[in-house]
Amino acid sequence: MLAQYASTLVAGSRALCQGAVALSTQAAARRFASSLPAVEESYLSDRQQKYIEREDRFGAHNYAPIPVVLERGEGVFLWDVEGKRYYDFLSAYSAVNQGHCHPKIVAALTDQAKKLTLTSRAFFNDVLGEYEEYITRLFGYDKVLPMNTGVEGGETAIKLARRWGYDVKGVPSNCAKVLFARGNFWGRTMSAISSSTDPSSYGGFGPFMPGFEVIPYNDLAALQAKLEADPHIVAFMVEPIQGEAGVVVPDPGYLSGAHRLLKKHNALLIADEVQTGLCRTGRMLACDWEGVRPDILVLGKALSGGAYPVAATLADDAIMLTIQRGQHGSTYGGNPLAARVAMAALQVLQDERLAENSEALGQVLRQRLAAIPSKLVKTVRGKGLLDALVIDETHGVSAYDVCLRLRDNGLLAKPTQKNVIRFAPPLVMTRQQLDECADIVQHTVTSFGV
Repeated sequence: MLAQYASTLVAGSRALCQGAVALSTQAAARRFASSLPAVEESYLSDRQQKYIEREDRFGAHNYAPIPVVLERGEGVFLWDVEGKRYYDFLSAYSAVNQGHCHPKIVAALTDQAKKLTLTSRAFFNDVLGEYEEYITRLFGYDKVLPMNTGVEGGETAIKLARRWGYDVKGVPSNCAKVLFARGNFWGRTMSAISSSTDPSSYGGFGPFMPGFEVIPYNDLAALQAKLEADPHIVAFMVEPIQGEAGVVVPDPGYLSGAHRLLKKHNALLIADEVQTGLCRTGRMLACDWEGVRPDILVLGKALSGGAYPVAATLADDAIMLTIQRGQHGSTYGGNPLAARVAMAALQVLQDERLAENSEALGQVLRQRLAAIPSKLVKTVRGKGLLDALVIDETHGVSAYDVCLRLRDNGLLAKPTQKNVIRFAPPLVMTRQQLDECADIVQHTVTSFGV
């Protein structure tokens, strides 16, 4: 049904371009709604239809959202434009671990916004150094390179690894190679899709970045074989748990084993913790589950609690200082507003012990999901509050169907990898709220009668 919904968006846009623009806004909205599947049309009010039609008319068609129009959020809740309240079980892809509009983060944002928001890095500002000291001491690295988005953090990590490979490891010029795991997802830039194994990400966008190679995820033998065969490998960039691939949790010891192999062959471990980091999996970093300290750490998303784009790449001096002044940067990276927001977001994670809450509630959630009496439940997996409900679609019900009915019942989630529903609520959730959400999920899944 997701593909059907996306195709109706495209069809609706073409129809509008061919003449529906001349209709009144209300009539155009009704026409657009009439092309949606019945379950969606019956749910959407005229007001919501109007918002959706406007996005379809004037916006690029690069997303296929769950049809609901949101206007407000607080803590674990979201409200649509009609005032209906929902539990948020996506957390903006783990960007709002601290909950929507956390008052301490909002206060930091507004207070700093009244003083100074951007200077560029052409000048010093009075907040960046404080933030850099705070985050490097918290995670135990010599240096941080501040960026804006997770994918920029990943790009930065790869540049650092290549430069380290040339300056320190001694790889011949333009020969450095970076390994990635099959099923990875770290963004939509040309570099990110050059490492992707998902045709929907890379199809039709070549040529691609050279020097990238892909190996199976959760396969130490494959990593070892590559490292033994090619001395030009400078790094392995990997998610401790693959989020977009469907919350794929590797075997115990995979990450630590990979790090040992990389050290043996003088190559770096780049941990992409943009989605798994910052208490999401029950530890401050998912790497902490195996006591692994990556050579390069990439953070984003919840680094601002969803209030502002903030990302960070952390490494020690031997790696970080291979890039000299003027060789990498960003106009917005390290701006005082971002720095102040990031410090507040990190402080909330620690003060409210959100890693502990994530671990405890995640265990309860997975137990409740696994106990749902329905053949639709194929498997349940995850760590902390990054969990997946895998739907057996052979019974004629898709994961998208389930998400639409979850929406109807007051809980918002979205499929990934077609038949996987990712559950990642804000980490400020209480046990009582989690139990209520588990009841909603059970009621919804069993309501299909399978």
